[in-house]
Amino acid sequence: MPSYDSSHYDPPAPVAQVTLRAMASGALLPNVLMLLDTGADVTLLPRIAVERLGTPVSGKEYQLIGFDGKPSTAPAVELDMIFLRKAYRGRYLLTDGDHGILGRDVLSSVVLLLDGPRQEWSEQAR
Repeated sequence: MPSYDSSHYDPPAPVAQVTLRAMASGALLPNVLMLLDTGADVTLLPRIAVERLGTPVSGKEYQLIGFDGKPSTAPAVELDMIFLRKAYRGRYLLTDGDHGILGRDVLSSVVLLLDGPRQEWSEQAR
């Protein structure tokens, strides 16, 4: 699993790989790269990954407010996301970026140690 990514982020940022699972078919898409973002309220999945999985996107749009204060909208999809051997079933918003964003809706259920100087992160026991 990647720890920090310096090829897409400057300064390097913590990233993880998750697996997406379609609820209806059980189809899996492994190795979806996600930024660990403790400042994001919600998790956003890369649209291209969801399209490859073949999961239908809902017609409903949700309004987002970015860190710059500008509003935008994003469609949602319902699926399972597997992170650190645990499945998170839910409704996730889509982003057009290459990487998704793992937000506090998921991160608040795990204990992580972010070690910036070593550019690695690890799951900690409770």
